[in-house]
Amino acid sequence: MDMTGGIDPLRELNRWQAVAREQYVRRVREQITDTSASPFPFAELQSILGDYDDPVVFLHIGLSDVAAAFGSQSYDRLRSELARQFESVLVPGFTPSFRASGVYHKRYSKPQVGAFSRLFLADAEYRTDDPIHSILVGGDYRFEGCDHRDTFGENGCYAQLDSDNVLIANIGTNRLVSTPYHYISLQAETPYHTTETHSGVIYYDEDTHERITQRNDTFTGIYNWSRWKMETYLEEQGVLDSRDRNGLKLSFFRANDMRNALEPMIEQDPFYMVA
Repeated sequence: MDMTGGIDPLRELNRWQAVAREQYVRRVREQITDTSASPFPFAELQSILGDYDDPVVFLHIGLSDVAAAFGSQSYDRLRSELARQFESVLVPGFTPSFRASGVYHKRYSKPQVGAFSRLFLADAEYRTDDPIHSILVGGDYRFEGCDHRDTFGENGCYAQLDSDNVLIANIGTNRLVSTPYHYISLQAETPYHTTETHSGVIYYDEDTHERITQRNDTFTGIYNWSRWKMETYLEEQGVLDSRDRNGLKLSFFRANDMRNALEPMIEQDPFYMVA
């Protein structure tokens, strides 16, 4: 689609080929039970984390690869080390089922994306009110003053991560994962991305609850993030620090740095972030 609303046949053909390829690769990976990581000393990971003096880290964790690298008790070891090196640890608490169920409990709605997140729920001291893209927090970091009803809005929780230029870490993920992609794309008003609302009930504890309407995001068609392309570009720009230790993939970048790097590319090509 060009900026006048017309369809570019060549772009659409290339896009659908890319979508089909990514879907095929994803399904193949889902059939493979082995992980890509092999054991190496935990002290090496401690040293890598020590390279960053940020007070806050937002995590995406592939616990299977972490367990393959560090063996039993890998969740507890990693959580304890993160708490030792950072003042606050932020973890996705995503519950996309709210879109259909209309029910979200801040304490009992288990995160549905990632085993690390499900385990971290019991250790979190705070959880945001967003029923779809909540954030679990260990430590003192808070989202006071944010609009929790507009996930990727200019005053939402992800806007605060951008404003604070929070460090984002991928540990054991097989691709570059970043929830702020959604924030960047919507703020750039890309033609493939828009918002939608979902109504339901939020429970703050066993008794206190209220009806809410949540604004979240949706794609206007079938698109996938161009993760590998963006990963290569962000590395070239010096924004992304990627490392690989015995197959355990590690990457570190900061929210606002990534947006500043991607926005010029989006201005040149509104579809730059997707395939």
